[in-house]
Amino acid sequence: MSIEIDILNGDAAWPQVKPLYDAIWPPEVVAGLPWAGITFAHADLRVLVQDETGEVVGHAGLYRRVVTWNGQKINVGGIGGVLTRADRRNQGLATVALNAAIQTFRHEDSINFAILFCAEDRIPFYASRGFTPFTGDVYVEQPQRGRVRFDALSALVHDIKRSAPTRGTLDLRGLPW
Repeated sequence: MSIEIDILNGDAAWPQVKPLYDAIWPPEVVAGLPWAGITFAHADLRVLVQDETGEVVGHAGLYRRVVTWNGQKINVGGIGGVLTRADRRNQGLATVALNAAIQTFRHEDSINFAILFCAEDRIPFYASRGFTPFTGDVYVEQPQRGRVRFDALSALVHDIKRSAPTRGTLDLRGLPW
């Protein structure tokens, strides 16, 4: 098995990633999830994991944002939309995408820590890859609703340039990812 890893512009790479999203999260599946109806941000960058034929078999979206933590502005990197094609799971491809995302943020040298949101049953997966639960409050923006508390998914953080906080109040000052 050979794979190729590319880090591409988020909007430009969307056509390559959309079939993977549609296969994993078709509308009828999303409708029954806790995050149904939530508007999410578009990725600034995308990690694409491709097989030997060039087909995208794994993905992670990268988001750059100035958020506030306990009222202080801080640069963070978001990771979202971590996906692996169903027939390629348990081969380490999500880990490859996560590692590429973390390395990208480390190389930028302006990102203090990373934030990822996931379903509660996925916390052990991310924890085994260096993510720590954030137990404070998280606020996001939503169209027609303004600033709202975000608790549809669990927040996890990862050290990048500094130790990531695990408590307090995070305001993403925009859409979640």
